[in-house]
Amino acid sequence: MNPEPTATALIQDSQPLDVVILGAGISGIGAAHYLTVEHPGRRFAILESRADLGGTWDLFRYPGIRSDSDLHTFGYEFKPWMDPQAIADAPRILDYLREAVADDALESKIAFNRRAVAADWSDEQQLWTLTVRHTDTGETSQVTARWVFAGTGYYNYDEGFTPEFAGRDDFTGQIIHPQHWPEDLDYRGKKVIVIGSGATAVTLVPSMAGDAEHVTMLQRTPTYVIPLPREDAIANAMKKVLGAERGFALSRQKNIWQQRFFYNFCQRYPKLARTVIRRTNAALLPRDFDLDTHFNPPYNPWDQRLCVVPDGDLFKALKKGTASIETGRIKRFVANGVELEDGTVLNADIVVTATGLNLQLFGGLELHRNGVAIDLADTVAYRGAMLSGVPNWTLAIGYTNSSWTLKIGMLCEYLCRMLTHMDEHGYASVEAVPTPGMPTRPLLDFGAGYVKRALDRLPKQGTEAPWTMTMAVAADVKQLRNGAVDDQFLTYRTADVSSAASNGSEEPESVGA
Repeated sequence: MNPEPTATALIQDSQPLDVVILGAGISGIGAAHYLTVEHPGRRFAILESRADLGGTWDLFRYPGIRSDSDLHTFGYEFKPWMDPQAIADAPRILDYLREAVADDALESKIAFNRRAVAADWSDEQQLWTLTVRHTDTGETSQVTARWVFAGTGYYNYDEGFTPEFAGRDDFTGQIIHPQHWPEDLDYRGKKVIVIGSGATAVTLVPSMAGDAEHVTMLQRTPTYVIPLPREDAIANAMKKVLGAERGFALSRQKNIWQQRFFYNFCQRYPKLARTVIRRTNAALLPRDFDLDTHFNPPYNPWDQRLCVVPDGDLFKALKKGTASIETGRIKRFVANGVELEDGTVLNADIVVTATGLNLQLFGGLELHRNGVAIDLADTVAYRGAMLSGVPNWTLAIGYTNSSWTLKIGMLCEYLCRMLTHMDEHGYASVEAVPTPGMPTRPLLDFGAGYVKRALDRLPKQGTEAPWTMTMAVAADVKQLRNGAVDDQFLTYRTADVSSAASNGSEEPESVGA
C-alpha cells in the first residue's frame, strides 16, 4: 500500500486540493478531523504559518496562560478531555491538541511555515488560487483548491493593540506586550505594572505576583471577574464513575447548560447579576477593599466577556498584598513608572501592556474574485459559516459568550454535509446570495473595544435566520447541525459554469457575484 502523500507533496502537486485548511490551531485541527472521518477520500492540507501546531496555545508564552473556558466545552466533542483541570493551562491544551493530531495521523497533513497571503476565486475554473508565503525562507508559491476552511481565528497574531502613551520613551524600564513575551524576562524581585483588566491581565497578575516584588493591575475601566474551580469535581466524578466517553459527554452538556443559564440570567436580570457578582467579589477580598472603585464596571454583566479566575487566584493575590489594583487614566509614562491623571505615580521596573488584541480576519489574507478585490465589509455572513459572494469558503468564528469550539464543531459538521450534497448532485461550487436590500447589522454584537475598533472592516450579519451570527448552541443546532444545505439563499454551480442550480433546482440560473 502506498503511503498517504504529505502536505508538502500535496501542495506542490499540480492537481487541485479538495480542501485547504488555514491554520493548525484548535479550529483547523478540528476541521481536519471531521474531513478525515466524514470524507476520507478527500485530499486536503493544512497551511500553518508557524513552525509548530497549536495556534494561540503555541504563540502566547506569558506567565500563567490558560483557557478562560472549561475544557469540557472548549475541547472537541469527539475527543474527551480527561485531565483533571477544567480551566487548563496552555501546556495541557497543547498536549491535548497534539494527541488529537496523532489520533487522526494529521501531522503529515500540515505544511508548516506556510502562510496564505492572498486568495483569488476563479468563476471559470471553479477554483481558489492561494498565494502562499514560506515564512522560513520568504519564498512564495501557489496552491489551488476547491474549498478553503479559514481556521485562523479573528485576531492579528503578529501585532497586539497598544494605545499611544505619552512619555513612553522616557520610561527607563522594560515595556512588554504579552503577545511578544521575552523568554528570558526576569521579573523576580521587581515592581511590575500590568495595564489592562481583561483575560490576559487577570491571568498575568496572580501568576507574576509570587515572584515579583509587587504587581499592580492598572485598569482604566473595571471588568466583571468571577472565580471558578480549576478542577470540575462533578465532571471528574462523572468520568470516573461512568467512563471517559459517557462521563465527558454528560459533563459537556452540564457545562453548556451552566454557561447558557448564567449568560441568560445576566442578560435578563442584569441588576441581580451585578449584585451576585459583586457580593462574590466582596467575600473574597479584604473588608476595607474599595469594591466600588475597582470592581464596579459601568456596563451590565455579559455586555462584554466576563473574566474567569481559577480558584480565585487574583483575589488571593490581592488579599495577600502581593498584588494591587489601581483604577484611573494614564497621563504619561515617566522615568520610573506611570503617572495617572490624578497625579499619582506608580513606580515600576517593568510595564506589561495587556491592552488587548486587534481583530483581523483570515490572518490578513487579501481576498479576490476573478482578480477583483473583495471588501469584507460588503459581505454578509450566512449561518455564521459562509460569506455572501465568496464561494466555497468557510468562515470559522466561534462563540464570544461561551466556549469557542462549541460552534466550530457544528461549522465543521455543516461543511461536511454541504460537501456530501455537492458530491451527490455533481456541484463544483456554492455561494450564499442575500436578498437585495436585506437589512444588516454588525457581525459581532459585543461591546469589547477590540470589536468596536474593527466593525467597519468586518462582514455584516442579517436580522433574521439564516443570515444571523448566532451565539447560542441551541440556535446553532437548528441553524448548522440540522440546517438546510440547499435553501433558497444558496446557489450551486456545476463544473460547467454556464449552468447553475439554486435550492436543488435543475434549472439554470444566472447569479451575480
